[in-house]
Amino acid sequence: MKIGVLKESREGENRVALTPSVVQSLLKAGFDVTIESGSGLNSSYSDESYEKAGASIKFSKADLLAEVDLTIKVNIPTDAEISGIKEGSSLISFIYGAMNPGMVQSLNNRRVSVFAMDAIPRISRAQNMDALSSQSNLAGYKAVIMGANAMGKIFPLMMTAAGTITPSRVLIFGAGVAGLQAIATAKRLGAIVEVTDVRPETKEQVESLGGKFIEVKSDDAVKVEGGYAKEVSAEYLQKQKEAVNKSLFQADLVITTALVMGRKAPVLITEEQVKQMKLGAVIVDMAIEQGGNCEASELGKTVVKHGVKIIGQANLPSTLATNASELYAKNVYNLLMHLATKDGFKWELEEEITKGTLLTHQGQILNHMVKQVLSQSVN
Repeated sequence: MKIGVLKESREGENRVALTPSVVQSLLKAGFDVTIESGSGLNSSYSDESYEKAGASIKFSKADLLAEVDLTIKVNIPTDAEISGIKEGSSLISFIYGAMNPGMVQSLNNRRVSVFAMDAIPRISRAQNMDALSSQSNLAGYKAVIMGANAMGKIFPLMMTAAGTITPSRVLIFGAGVAGLQAIATAKRLGAIVEVTDVRPETKEQVESLGGKFIEVKSDDAVKVEGGYAKEVSAEYLQKQKEAVNKSLFQADLVITTALVMGRKAPVLITEEQVKQMKLGAVIVDMAIEQGGNCEASELGKTVVKHGVKIIGQANLPSTLATNASELYAKNVYNLLMHLATKDGFKWELEEEITKGTLLTHQGQILNHMVKQVLSQSVN
């Protein structure tokens, strides 16, 4: 099987889909790998390092796409890339099909078999393929570092001859992979950390990392799908708001990570709440690409509103491109070793991981969420 890796075209993207060490592993397994020239430069991987690993280098994206059986990317493909992908070939990438149904339809029209890295089932045997988790882990770390850099305070308690500096207070919304890493990072830096999550079962994990869990007393059951909250009532969100307000108004740094699968991120901090926060406080809105958890945040911008600095940095994993590429490449390798041999894909369509990740195949859209969104758009 011939594999091609494209240079990412998204503005500000520094990651690459395969690293030289993973290319070497694929070649040992019998695959053929071609890299578009310059793909790894922003992740600190030169063309020479790929050639040394055994890959071929192509300077023309069009030529590469025309000859490979499988294209591997990080970000969703552009229209130009879709039109260049060889008909009947395959694609592995982040896709977010329910949010990009038109793109999935375009790929399906070219009979491209699409495997979505964002659709890896949350099961134990697929953990080493879970790119959402590997990238969120890094993002949670970086969110704390960015927040610390934007603050006018240090995190830890410090006793000096001139007096004692009290530790900073950090509030984290969401105890998923990103949130848990943010807790661990903030605690290592010496902060007092409080955490809220709509899933009460995360309390034990939060406390194991040294965070204080803010409990929301409610009879509402929160539905969870694939590790994400699927449905949260307005009444529950109001109770959560009331429970966290005291901590929010005392916090020096707030990090929001809350996402709902296939939907706009919930607003957890209103502009009215921002007005009541401490002067000089910082918010890092990690959900900004899905609409944001803070009403006052702006995509791709750091803004100051009511004396609070609000960071809407998109694509945090890209700011740690070397590590993010290493982890993503290993996730892809593990998925590919499960799905295929050097001679091609196994096409075990009822197997759980294949069924979860394969959105389109042989001119058919297989994913029920994508089909549902497309049917709604037609109606």
